[in-house]
Amino acid sequence: MSLHLIIGDKLLSSWSLRGALALELAGATYTEELIKLNQPDTRERLLKHSPTGKVPLLKTEHGTIADSMAIAEYLAEQFPDANLWPKDTAARAQARSACAQMHAGFFAMRGNMPFDLSRDAPLSPVPADVQADTERMLALWAECRNAATEPGAFLFGDATIADAFFAPIAVRLRTYQVKLPAVDEAYVETIYQWPAFKAWQKAGLEEVGQ
Repeated sequence: MSLHLIIGDKLLSSWSLRGALALELAGATYTEELIKLNQPDTRERLLKHSPTGKVPLLKTEHGTIADSMAIAEYLAEQFPDANLWPKDTAARAQARSACAQMHAGFFAMRGNMPFDLSRDAPLSPVPADVQADTERMLALWAECRNAATEPGAFLFGDATIADAFFAPIAVRLRTYQVKLPAVDEAYVETIYQWPAFKAWQKAGLEEVGQ
């Protein structure tokens, strides 16, 4: 199977990170093309690949797939033995629900705490809607852990698409120095020690100053 992932800057593109982590979970062989964001020709270059003008994009033998959630679902279908979603029906439903909530919400957090792997400073002051988003996020993580049928350091035991989707949130919570309960701090550390994430982080930090 030929897979070609088109992404934005690893330093700044949280949605691209989700797509890449899903591919790593699948164990898929793929090539990668980085199109720098916020450049005069960024949109023109992206439109050559997809009418959305956004990243990530996954080019496959079945066509170009836009949107990280669609990419994740495609990979889950194409690589069923990789167990990208939890095996248990109830846990799988909760994982999909959690990802959908992340995908469609948490605008205050995303807007006020832009994804930047190189940041290391708190948000001050913290707007009330950002605090509400943070509290809801931690509650959502707890719901995932409660639905898990297997113990483990990730939300559902082993790493799944849910962790791919929440990795950028873990980055925001750490880079903005948000104080967390021990269980949530441990989960953030799990993301930071995930080899697939560490490789992305290393490449992203190497982009600083380029």
